[in-house]
Amino acid sequence: MPTPARIHVAHALHEVFGEGGRVPDIWDRELGEDAQLAQALLGLCLRRWGRLQAWVKPKLKDPDRGVPLGTRVSLAMGLAQLAWLPGVSDHAAVNESVDLAATRDLGFLPHKGLVNALLRRASKDRAALAAELDALPASLDRSPAVARALGAALAPHGAEGELEALWARLQQPPRPDFRLLEGEIPEGLVPVAGLPGCLCLEEGAPFPRPWLEAGGGMVQDRSSQALLAYQWERPVTRILDACAAPGGKTTTLARRHPGAAITALEVHPKRAARLRQTLEQRGVEARVIQADAAEWLEGNAAVFDLILLDAPCSGSGTLQKHPEWPWLKHDDLPRLTGLQRRLLSAAAERLAPGGLLIYAVCSWLPEEGIAHRDWLVEARPDLHPAEVWPAALGAEVDGRAGLSATFRPDPLRWEGEGFQGFAVRRA
Repeated sequence: MPTPARIHVAHALHEVFGEGGRVPDIWDRELGEDAQLAQALLGLCLRRWGRLQAWVKPKLKDPDRGVPLGTRVSLAMGLAQLAWLPGVSDHAAVNESVDLAATRDLGFLPHKGLVNALLRRASKDRAALAAELDALPASLDRSPAVARALGAALAPHGAEGELEALWARLQQPPRPDFRLLEGEIPEGLVPVAGLPGCLCLEEGAPFPRPWLEAGGGMVQDRSSQALLAYQWERPVTRILDACAAPGGKTTTLARRHPGAAITALEVHPKRAARLRQTLEQRGVEARVIQADAAEWLEGNAAVFDLILLDAPCSGSGTLQKHPEWPWLKHDDLPRLTGLQRRLLSAAAERLAPGGLLIYAVCSWLPEEGIAHRDWLVEARPDLHPAEVWPAALGAEVDGRAGLSATFRPDPLRWEGEGFQGFAVRRA
């Protein structure tokens, strides 16, 4: 019987490659100490899925015949353990993958013998297996959508020729960043230079779960923290966080503008309930409304001095955090860009004179970011680009007087997620 960790990994792989769905955020919550093995194994299978399948194909009797997903998952998990997880024994890597192949819902019983034969042969020289897999082209592990996203990330910085270097960096599992909320910095966390309050986990340090549960800090990506380190001196008394869950940005806005009245929108009921709970635990006063942001903005007459619109998007900038992204369908971009423009248009109507609107997406694609700014300022002559971030966080062409109206950190040097954003002010 496969261990719970391996069963969870297999379910996650079936979700991605069988259903076209993302790996749920809480997929490993029940695993306890086994979560570390499961996370490592799932990450390897997703990041090197193309190479793992390419290694298997020529070893089949009929390479052109389709292979059931259960067989591909069992083989990929076994090979990944043999090649890249030296702490896993040959016996565990092979036998549990064979057992997995024999399960009704996750495997394909007629291929139990095939899985056994291929993995036993591979286990005879694990170093050679790793060398063979590593020698296969890295391009096997990415889709055309990935190549386009990487090109879009590099283009504003004139670094289109560095695609392989960026891809190699994104294949390394990310280390989480944190935001200090109160008290002292716990052991294992160190400050990030140039971004006050931002902390990163030292190499080998344990995840600071007790500190987080005690309310001393929160997990927050470096890009989110830098985005909200905008420079803005005008009075802010009314704030709208238009897509607020899980609450990290709302918390930051409340701390940046104490005393301001904050409205936080979230469309999903469970996420809205969790948002309320999180803000209450952190002592953040905010009016949380469970509603579709576009509909609420279009049907409301309230105005705000500061609006943050972290819009729904393709998520192309989260490749490192979500290694399943290359294997998902990406056919809803027209719907997303249409929604983004609707949200921007509605948010602009709710911006008070002299107010600031910050738009952001965790995407590198220009049609989800800078193209919207060009469209918005042309459609609304009363809106003007607002230089609120250090020029180093934008593209060089946007820098003026040391500041930039766009947020596009260089992905080759920036360790946060691939965020893209812009700021406009209303005259």
